[in-house]
Amino acid sequence: DVQLVESGGGLVQPGESLRLSCVASGFTFSNTDMTWARQTPGKDLEWVASISKSGAVPSVTPSVKGRFTISRDNTKNTVYLQLNDLKLADTAMYVCGMGFGAVPFPAQRGQGTQVTVS
Repeated sequence: DVQLVESGGGLVQPGESLRLSCVASGFTFSNTDMTWARQTPGKDLEWVASISKSGAVPSVTPSVKGRFTISRDNTKNTVYLQLNDLKLADTAMYVCGMGFGAVPFPAQRGQGTQVTVS
């Protein structure tokens, strides 16, 4: 079964940084593009960033460009999201999942880790 476990969220002040991690199992991670998405209460899940299976092609949504960086370590089956210069609007549940450029399907994403900027 696909398992994706996120960690690294927390409560931070504006301008601070966090590094989110997502450990994957149950599929061939090195052959799979990966994505981060986020959701705030009452809103749909929003695509944030994706990275190709080799790590050579990262992509982030314009609203976080220059502040968020996606990366991966295929030896550890882990995808990361570095969040810098956090803003109040970045407060959300961050989930990782399979795929590129779109919100992952429910069966292909984790439960998420909460990031609160206050």
